[in-house]
Amino acid sequence: MKEQYDVVIIGSGLGGLVSAIILAKEGYSVCVLEKNNQFGGNLQTFVRDKTIFDTGIHYIGGLSEGQNLYQYFKYLGVMDHLNLKKLDENGFDMISFEDDENEYPHAQGYENFIDQLTQFFPEEKKNLEHYCDEIKTICNSFPLYNLNAEGKYDTEILSLNAKDTIDSFTSNEKLKAVLAGTNFLYAGIADRSPFYVHALSVNSYIQSSWRCINGGSQITKQLLKQLKKYGGEFYKYKEVSGLNIENNKVVSADIKDGTQVSGLHFISNIELKTTLKMAGEENFRKSFYKRVQSLEGVISAFSLYIVFKPQTFKYINHNHYHFKNSNEVWTAHDYDENSWPKAFMASMNASKKQEEWAEGMTFITYMKYEDVQPWADTFNTTVEENDRGESYDEFKARKTAKFLAAIALKFPGISDCIKSIHTSTPLSYRDYIGGDRGNMYGYVKDSNNPMKTFIPTKTKLDNLYLTGQSISMHGVLGVTIGAVVTCSEIVGKEYLLTKINQASE
Repeated sequence: MKEQYDVVIIGSGLGGLVSAIILAKEGYSVCVLEKNNQFGGNLQTFVRDKTIFDTGIHYIGGLSEGQNLYQYFKYLGVMDHLNLKKLDENGFDMISFEDDENEYPHAQGYENFIDQLTQFFPEEKKNLEHYCDEIKTICNSFPLYNLNAEGKYDTEILSLNAKDTIDSFTSNEKLKAVLAGTNFLYAGIADRSPFYVHALSVNSYIQSSWRCINGGSQITKQLLKQLKKYGGEFYKYKEVSGLNIENNKVVSADIKDGTQVSGLHFISNIELKTTLKMAGEENFRKSFYKRVQSLEGVISAFSLYIVFKPQTFKYINHNHYHFKNSNEVWTAHDYDENSWPKAFMASMNASKKQEEWAEGMTFITYMKYEDVQPWADTFNTTVEENDRGESYDEFKARKTAKFLAAIALKFPGISDCIKSIHTSTPLSYRDYIGGDRGNMYGYVKDSNNPMKTFIPTKTKLDNLYLTGQSISMHGVLGVTIGAVVTCSEIVGKEYLLTKINQASE
């Protein structure tokens, strides 16, 4: 590692790696510092019983030629090297309820989306068309979402509430629940989640939906390959403990191993509150610091990673969003010991080896950080190993049994197919991904106060920039666009967008 770089990036999540490639391509000397053993943040995968599981990327949208993420990935040099499997055209997501034998599809392509749901709701075709038109209108209002440098979204859009807006399209209660049924993608809260978050989340999946064969860490691998190609450097086990400030600029970063690295620009791709702590509260406006401290993290999750006995459980080429009943689509995160889990998302990883049988499946449900508060002082990472104790193991076993019972109602006979079960809790998300209180998607966005969570990428310090899901939209597309916004502060927005748009010519 050199002593000085043009750009030092803290954290190797998607936002950090995309920022690194953009700037390395522009001739900057770039260094990425990662505290863990694995690069990639939410793109990380892990192996249990020779089966690959994704930490956070269960499917990706907008990757067909001409679509937005395709164009961004083409520019980054990774698109042609990804190993992908397209999900079912007529239902990439299935919404279901315990008291209803139907499975309601979300299909790829807007016309198909409408046609497939019209089969279940024949009277609702016009309403479905209005819903889809509004999704497209909202998405067209965000210039960078459509790879445009020009244009500015109307701030009124930010105040539209997701539940209220979805409810306005139809009086059919079941259809309302079906349209909102994938709100796990942004941890929907009835009176707070904005409609633009819903629209940006679902639009790219309706355009096209894909699974990464053998996991999303292949994206990290390809990004690192591109970064290396342009002379960028990246190091793991390099946890930054503090930033040194002189004359309103970050001059260097202290690393826990006692070394130090200097830079002309610094980009933080780690948790926002942690970044401010590293740089020192006194270097930011009091009002800004206070606002950041008051931000509320999105709820966390409890996940089961199931390894199947060979040739016992058929591969399913779509995802499931399952609820106890259709009234709980917006309240699944509001549970007590007895009612948990109210809902879950189920997804399986695509394998290159075979099509017919599944190797493993992931089930995710909401879990509050408070549920694991008794063990909050223990930390488990690849660098630091803490035994959280027997009580934690008992807690996980109890929750696993309860979750499995709910899963077995939706997938009868699944228990007989299980070879082994592995779990993660909010503490796993906190320790391995670095989210505040293990949050899934950064901070809660609120349609009642939309500007509160709009964090500028450029800080008050002259050369400190921010990126990642805490700053912008979450998800692969949201974080990629966020990195483009961050780098635009350094190289210029129009210039950068021109380069990106020219990538596939």
